[in-house]
Amino acid sequence: MRALVVTEPGNPGSTAVTELPDPRPAPHEVVVRVTSCGLCGTDMHILGGELPAVPYPLVPGHELTGEIVAVGEEVRGTTVGDRVAVDPNMPCGACHYCRIGRGNLCENYSAIGVTRDGGFAELVAVPASCCYPLPDGLSEAAAGLVEPLSCAVHGLNRLPRRPGEHYLIYGAGTMGLMMAALVRNAGAASVSVVDLNEERLAFAESFGVDAAVTGADRLGRTPGFEVVVDATGVIAAIEDGLGRVRRGGTFLQFGVADPARAASFSPYRVYHHEIDIIGSMAVHHSFQPAIDVLASGLELDPLVSDVYGLDGFDEAVARFRAGTGRKIHIAPQKG
Repeated sequence: MRALVVTEPGNPGSTAVTELPDPRPAPHEVVVRVTSCGLCGTDMHILGGELPAVPYPLVPGHELTGEIVAVGEEVRGTTVGDRVAVDPNMPCGACHYCRIGRGNLCENYSAIGVTRDGGFAELVAVPASCCYPLPDGLSEAAAGLVEPLSCAVHGLNRLPRRPGEHYLIYGAGTMGLMMAALVRNAGAASVSVVDLNEERLAFAESFGVDAAVTGADRLGRTPGFEVVVDATGVIAAIEDGLGRVRRGGTFLQFGVADPARAASFSPYRVYHHEIDIIGSMAVHHSFQPAIDVLASGLELDPLVSDVYGLDGFDEAVARFRAGTGRKIHIAPQKG
């Protein structure tokens, strides 16, 4: 099979499409013929060697979907031909956080496409328990969005979700716009988005947000917003957003920030205005709800702007880093 292999982190010349042996399923595994795998910020960290848990060489790619082509001898209820989305997260089930039902905070982190070979390949072996059947008629674009949408669903679950509240979201990329779509469905009175990328702002307006601006001052909402969500991880955006939360409101840290950076805020204001500051990390019992939301008619296909084959990986990465386009998918079967 063909696969995109990263042999050495931080070296642009160490990433190449390579012929590898076809995987064979272990007793509790299946082999998935990958039809789509999203490019994500985590992949950029893997290419740069910024994640200590990553073993090299590695086939990255954790937002994968495809068709099962082989099953292990002990697999039950999953058969060849099933079309599935794959939850890449593999909590150990034995640590403190797993035992209290917080598997997304597992102390022994393991994930497909991060600590073991993933979906930037024609075939990948994964635990059968990680596979979620997809409903008939779900588009390939929507199928490839299940994993990031499940992260947004978990973020939504962390919020109070009171109908009639006004939301401010920093970041008009895929994750910010997914969150905007979800909170709108959950009864938001208005959803405004802040981003510095004019192309993304123009698309956000077409995607149904109430306002898309380069700075929150332009929104003229003096009391602030009941809910502010950072989907950028940018310190300046986080600091600005914390100052936009209305009394009794909530700030959600949804974007992945540089772990070496710190943000400044007023602890007195948090105390005096009873502001809730919460975080949302990855996926937590939200994979099936994400599929169900898509099947119910949530239209996210326009978020996918580009689909590349494996040979176009370098171009896809350059486009991702430049902030052009929207969600980028890698289709390993594409010529």
